Amino acid sequence: MQKVLITGAAGFLGSHLCDKFIANGFHVIGMDNLITGDLKNIEHLFPLKQFEFHHHDVTKFVHVPGNLDYILHFASPASPIDYLKIPIQTLKVGSLGTHNLLGLAKEKNARILIASTSEIYGDPLVHPQSEDYFGNVNSIGPRGVYDEAKRFMEAMTMAYHRFHGLETRIVRIFNTYGPRMRLNDGRVIPAFIGQALRGEDLTVFGDGLQTRSFCYIDDQVDGIYKLLMSDCIDPINIGNPDEITIKDFAEEILKLTGVDQKIIYKPLPIDDPMQRQPDITRAKSILGWEPKVDRTLGMKLTMDYFKALTKDELFKAEHKDFSTYTRR
Repeated sequence: MQKVLITGAAGFLGSHLCDKFIANGFHVIGMDNLITGDLKNIEHLFPLKQFEFHHHDVTKFVHVPGNLDYILHFASPASPIDYLKIPIQTLKVGSLGTHNLLGLAKEKNARILIASTSEIYGDPLVHPQSEDYFGNVNSIGPRGVYDEAKRFMEAMTMAYHRFHGLETRIVRIFNTYGPRMRLNDGRVIPAFIGQALRGEDLTVFGDGLQTRSFCYIDDQVDGIYKLLMSDCIDPINIGNPDEITIKDFAEEILKLTGVDQKIIYKPLPIDDPMQRQPDITRAKSILGWEPKVDRTLGMKLTMDYFKALTKDELFKAEHKDFSTYTRR
């Protein structure tokens, strides 16, 4: 049985990746410090012999006994609210954490995939964004702690590949949604769903003409898995190119909920990107991958998940205590 280490395992994407690899016959080691992750996302895996969980911060030395075939580095705050509250930890997990895991991959002779994102393109001047675009990033702006952490991850990963001959893969993840997202974490879909479930008006920043492209979690995980098993060293965009304005998307949510709410507008945050649409030509040609779940079905599945939560679970999904990390 092949063994895979997944960091950020108790998070949204990480937990779904654990499910994917368990289903495909792997022994999965999940690792998470639970700053933004939640054990509830992976508690269904605890009874399985082929799953083990390590409560650990990857910015500290990482040791895994025995053989290891694959590493997927998904440990990082991923939402604006999170990384603006814990900016130093965000930079550390992208730098120190990535360095530690690349070192572990070298020690174990394991293939490693690191999770970059569309944020490396910043507020793009090229549309749609292809992998050969270098981006337009404000390194000293509020979002720079996340954007530059991801850009450093890519640079360090390629350095290990070139210098040590390490087997590396880089996925650039575009907006992804589905069950297990945390409400009110600053990202568009959970923010809108949280407001809709509470009967509040939906908040749109700016004029709402900025665009996003939303990929359902099952499609995202499938693309990541195919990339890991491919021979592609270069970064690959995994996302859904079906672009929509935030205003139009808010109106879709209102129709989905069927309640009497309206859209309210607030000032646009600093460096908020105006356009997000992946060019997935490389994913199609190299991986044979493209998204299959349309937004109508994906949003229904996501909304059904949140509607099924209890009030206590909804509150827990909305709030995270970062007080113990703010001085680190």
